[in-house]
Amino acid sequence: MHVFTRLIIALWLLPLFASAQTVVQQLRCENRQNPIGLDSPKPRLSWQLTSPKRSVRQVAYEIRVSTAKGTVWNSGKIMSDSSVHISYAGKPLQSGQRYEWQVRVWDNSSPTPLAWSAPAFWHTGLFTTAEWTANWIGPVAEDTTNRPSPRFRREFSVRKPIRSAVAHITAHGMYHARINGERVGEAFLTPGWTSYKKRLQYQTYDVTNLLKTGSNAIGITLGSGWYRGFIGFSGQKNFYGKDIALLCQLAITYTDGTTETINSDNTWQSSLNGPIRSSEIYNGETYDARNEQTGWDKPGYAEAKTWAGVSVQNYPKNTLIATINEPITKHETFKPVSIFRTPKGELVADFGQNLVGWVVVRATGKAGDTITLSHAEVLDKAGNFYTENLRAAKCENRYILKGDAAGEKFEPHFSWQGFRYVKINGFSGDLKPDNLLAVTLYSDMAPTGRFTCSNALVNQLQKNIQWGQRGNFLDVPTDCPQRDERLGWTGDAQAFSRTAAFNFGVNAFFDKWLQDVAADQDSLGSVPFVVPNVLGKNASGSTGWADVATIAPWTMYLAYGDRRLLGQQYNSMKAWVNYMKNAAKTDEQGNPLWATGFHFGDWLFYRPADDNDGRSAVTDKYLIAQCFFAHSTQLVINAATVLGKTDDVAVYTALLNRVKTAFRNEYLTANGRLVSSTQTAYVLALQFDMLSESQRQPTAERLAENIKSYGNHLTTGFLGTPYLCHVLSRFGQGSVAYKLLLQETYPSWLYPVKMGATTIWERWDGIKPDSTFQTPGMNSYNHYAYGAIGDWLYRVVAGLDTDEKQPGYKHLIIKPQIGAGLTSACADLLTNYGPARSGWAMENGKLTLDVEVPANTTATVYVPALTAAAIQESGKPITGGTGAEGVAVTGSDGGYVVLRVGSGRYQFVVN
Repeated sequence: MHVFTRLIIALWLLPLFASAQTVVQQLRCENRQNPIGLDSPKPRLSWQLTSPKRSVRQVAYEIRVSTAKGTVWNSGKIMSDSSVHISYAGKPLQSGQRYEWQVRVWDNSSPTPLAWSAPAFWHTGLFTTAEWTANWIGPVAEDTTNRPSPRFRREFSVRKPIRSAVAHITAHGMYHARINGERVGEAFLTPGWTSYKKRLQYQTYDVTNLLKTGSNAIGITLGSGWYRGFIGFSGQKNFYGKDIALLCQLAITYTDGTTETINSDNTWQSSLNGPIRSSEIYNGETYDARNEQTGWDKPGYAEAKTWAGVSVQNYPKNTLIATINEPITKHETFKPVSIFRTPKGELVADFGQNLVGWVVVRATGKAGDTITLSHAEVLDKAGNFYTENLRAAKCENRYILKGDAAGEKFEPHFSWQGFRYVKINGFSGDLKPDNLLAVTLYSDMAPTGRFTCSNALVNQLQKNIQWGQRGNFLDVPTDCPQRDERLGWTGDAQAFSRTAAFNFGVNAFFDKWLQDVAADQDSLGSVPFVVPNVLGKNASGSTGWADVATIAPWTMYLAYGDRRLLGQQYNSMKAWVNYMKNAAKTDEQGNPLWATGFHFGDWLFYRPADDNDGRSAVTDKYLIAQCFFAHSTQLVINAATVLGKTDDVAVYTALLNRVKTAFRNEYLTANGRLVSSTQTAYVLALQFDMLSESQRQPTAERLAENIKSYGNHLTTGFLGTPYLCHVLSRFGQGSVAYKLLLQETYPSWLYPVKMGATTIWERWDGIKPDSTFQTPGMNSYNHYAYGAIGDWLYRVVAGLDTDEKQPGYKHLIIKPQIGAGLTSACADLLTNYGPARSGWAMENGKLTLDVEVPANTTATVYVPALTAAAIQESGKPITGGTGAEGVAVTGSDGGYVVLRVGSGRYQFVVN
């Protein structure tokens, strides 16, 4: 059973076994449970209420925070229903301290408080640069051609009982740390990828249990990683520097209150003779087990006398920041579903799922035997191993055996691959499924959303969307995980951000990455194509890509109610809108018309191979730019309103009116036609309210006619696709949206599913109907942008949404749009307040709508019915003196009866 399914069932059943008392649980600090290494001076605290009762509301709370020395904050009773993102307001926090906290609440059922929650904690990192006493160290010399991974070690003694020990570690490159032969933490590819010259993360680990009285040893291996390895698709390396370096600070507190710090400094030793002979992100890793240096990470290592010293460097420390997002960790594992010989005779294993991570190999053989694993996403039409779409990336791991008759095990350290198929060369003996294990790697985001329906192909589409997110949310939102790219493309991220926030908890993930967006934004406000920006200073400013600066912060505010993130990114949001305003020319009436610069446009839109009659869906790039100009301006107005910046609201409202006027003057004919008669043009004009009220419905009808003229197929690319079905549903064309969803032939969402896809493709026809491939220069089979349809599945088909006036699901909107082709649909979401659900089913003319509203929230429920008298809830009518508990009828709206409900579970039945 999938971990999310187990979690949903557990949360669903929990109140059945609880007492009638409301319980406070799920305590989180900065969106994480018991985080270590926070450098926020005022971390935010959140909790959830669980109750079997309906209409439960918090009316007050009290928080207490303490250290080993006593209480540092007691909020007292605060009359508030807030239970998410409550800022610490006690005594100034100290670096390297553990803070325990509890909360109790008063609900609307009793004047007495509920019981105190179980305690939770957070541990602070280092608040100032001066607190870094460790030195940057590197190897004395390097093999600059192959760049084998250097190892560093230090022995030290512990003479007294330990109360706690915490290690702060970072690197230029990537690091893998061990203490006394044991791995430090569960994170991989640390310290992660940021705009290193401005922001370099360090990780903090509780290593108390790894230390012992007497002799101890710490050993750390480094890899080139993003810092100096090959990055981008032009063969560049050393983007952030040529060096490789380590910074490590181990703080020990003894039970008698004394402290000691073990720093990286000139007392450490280094070696270039370890087993990792080379390791590159794109090209894979070469591991020679004959060089394993057994015991190097333990005290008493005899060969240490042959190791060199280290080079102490004066690299900056003022760019160091604590890690706020979830680390990259291991997750699902897969054994091969088949091992076979291709028509060319190559030995290949199929893991049944396109995934991101690496393969663990178990083998025996002679010393010096080499096993080579090559990785691919697909097989060609003949069934042969296909890697041409990987471009220059080798995606190859090589393992050189040491000749251990008992067997050997290998897995990479500083490289990863995107693959479903693995070709194996050099394996001795009969290769069996137990010899290979695929391990997935991605940021440790909590699974939060699930969508299911009555159509098996749509359910597979949903799985593909989530697998695409898993593979590409690897510390940054990458465009693809396999070829010589894997970059944080901003256009992909903005298009998918709302869907991402349903599938997994991405509040912290985007918080971290958006700070890099702002850091890499240039002085004029232009936002790079990729973040971190490794393409150069001129690779920026494309419409729909740079708009991530406004779209993603607003999306995180809607999904999580994260007002601080919105405020943190506000200057970046304004800077991007100001860039467009300054880059725009003025039309004859003096209105800003942004018709300059390079733009990707509606990337990868539909275009037939032999387009003799002009069926390619080419949308004017500057029309698109003007639409996103307006949209981002509107989002700045929204953010300014939330943040109380009334002067900015007035300024940008005036700008927005002028931007829309310029659009109508330039791109709309007197008869109400757009100069680009494409689906994307119609969609963006309608989605962003570029047209007058009287023009909107006729334009929506033109959009529907356009879709029908293509045989009920979409023709949109990266920028039009996320909004296509939303616009159709909004303007009364929901039946057309359903036809697009359920279309099984190219181009459509279900066409790749029918072709065997297990992730979202970069192109609608990555594999053509005749089983040949699209151009290998750009043809990824794990590219999540078109998975943005997931947002519509959750919010419209199932009907689970949040209220912009009370974001983060403090108030839910339940409004399913039922369409032909599906007989049921259900969305489950773990919100910051607890589990929410909207699920409907049609059977024998009866509609059943299951709703769950988390405690301490409310919902407006739109039940598809003609009258309130036709609705029952849990077997009771919703009207009259014996009506259902917690349900109030508030009106009707276009075929829906509108209800107001409190928290709890409801089942509405309409005959």
